[in-house]
Amino acid sequence: MVGATATHWCSTAQYAAVNGVQLHYREAGHGPLVILLHGFPEFWYSWRHLMPALADAGYHAIAPDLRGYNLSGKPQGVASYTIDTLADDIAALIHHAGERRAHIIGHDWGGAVAWHLAMRHRELVDRLVILNAPHPRAFARELRKPRQLWRSRYMLLFQLPRVAEAIIARNDFAIIRRILRNDPVRPDAFSDVDIDRYIHALARPWALSSAINYYRAAARFRPGRTPGFSSRIDAPTLLIWGEQDRYLDIALSANLDRWVPNLAVEYIADASHWVMSDAPEEVERLVVNFLP
Repeated sequence: MVGATATHWCSTAQYAAVNGVQLHYREAGHGPLVILLHGFPEFWYSWRHLMPALADAGYHAIAPDLRGYNLSGKPQGVASYTIDTLADDIAALIHHAGERRAHIIGHDWGGAVAWHLAMRHRELVDRLVILNAPHPRAFARELRKPRQLWRSRYMLLFQLPRVAEAIIARNDFAIIRRILRNDPVRPDAFSDVDIDRYIHALARPWALSSAINYYRAAARFRPGRTPGFSSRIDAPTLLIWGEQDRYLDIALSANLDRWVPNLAVEYIADASHWVMSDAPEEVERLVVNFLP
């Protein structure tokens, strides 16, 4: 049922030991497997609107806390958070669920992991849904331009050990609270309770450093090239883009045909980077209609 709310459904908490880390995840529904991957600075709760819609539509929805986040394991060191490792976590999670393939949905950093999974483990991905996360080749293209470089300047701060953590955690994570209150187009996209949940997850021991290590690892380590690796995505792909994104220029969603030939792009004008919280019913409709 598109438009279901978090107060009218329940999910089950589970744990999986995969790829050398214990991942906490929530699951709901029965049917073909759909894995939902959150971004920074969220956790599985990002999908509080979409999970019930998927369960109602006849899918088995799994939303993990990515490694380092909330209740999942938090291995130490930047090298523990390379994009290869993050993609391998999800490949192992698919096998843990007893499936050979899955539909993958990702937002922000979860979208980056989803793109990479579809390139590194292409045999595992049935259909791909990306929400406001650029294909890596498109990101490299646009990052050469001043407009996107300016929007990505916070990534430079994230490279500073301890300094970034101190700034973000200052005054009870005032920066994160301000972003979640002010960024969305819809005033009630994140309630005070929602924001407190995100802060509680981010304030867990080592969680903030682990989350920032995603950015540090991306700057220090190049992705590996496994047999069959290609930047071309063969899986049918839906890209949903909130046009009011402060961090990712809309140009990142254009001219992707050479890398994603089987692509549909849907723009949501009145949505920010936090598109699934700004426009939950529209995102639910697009996703459910796209999946087979």
